[in-house]
Amino acid sequence: MMNPDFDDFDLKILAALQAEARLTNNEISERVHLSPSQCSRRRIRLEQEGVIAGYRALIDRAKLGSSLTSFVHVRLATHNRDNARRFADLVRRLPEVVEAHALTGEMDYSVKVVTRDLKALSAFVNEQLLPHEAVQHVTTSIVLDTLKEFGDAPVIAA
Repeated sequence: MMNPDFDDFDLKILAALQAEARLTNNEISERVHLSPSQCSRRRIRLEQEGVIAGYRALIDRAKLGSSLTSFVHVRLATHNRDNARRFADLVRRLPEVVEAHALTGEMDYSVKVVTRDLKALSAFVNEQLLPHEAVQHVTTSIVLDTLKEFGDAPVIAA
């Protein structure tokens, strides 16, 4: 549900910053048709309220040598709070993990993993996940092609 305190100008500012976070207030003002000072005040408010949670550089992983993306589905050995915490601690420590989600259904977690190649993926699964005390079962799916990758939150009017 859309926060009623956001108007069309706020949404336009958010959309502009998602498209290009390095925009100056002058550039934003030209795109959303508000004065630079109004854009600045709104941007600061959106940052202070935590709507804008931060700014990041979008890096081409393949150019860094990490071109294999996989989804690893994990079933825990037992279902209790301590086991879930141990697994969460594990995935937070592993740099190959770029996303991790707790699920309903047959598998407990889906983990998005980026590695150099198949050999590195195999080492990740066999040396990091499978030996861990919290993990009972792992299945892996390798991404053949990415049609759309998360980058932007939907910024649309209610």
